[in-house]
Amino acid sequence: MALEVNKDNYESEVLQANGLVLVDVWGPRCIPCMSLMPFVDTLQDKYPNLKVVKLDSSQNRRLCINHRIIALPTFILYQDGQEIERLSGDGVSPESITAMIEKAYA
Repeated sequence: MALEVNKDNYESEVLQANGLVLVDVWGPRCIPCMSLMPFVDTLQDKYPNLKVVKLDSSQNRRLCINHRIIALPTFILYQDGQEIERLSGDGVSPESITAMIEKAYA
């Protein structure tokens, strides 16, 4: 199960983390977000060096605005605290998430 992040721990858990961190930005009324959750929950086991965290956009609006998150679902991949890639909106699929992670490992 992925760690829940919020305005209080986003910086320490994501921006100050070493290695790869995948942030799953979701909302409780976002059907695509909810359908991707079972897949996202498997990523930590599939990629042991990947830290997976979840950000509930409905509870963290200011944080989402600060990180220019304008569509759901959004997946942001960080390497040592720096954003390296982002997927957002209708094009997000298990395949596109996997491709983004695999590219970072290459």
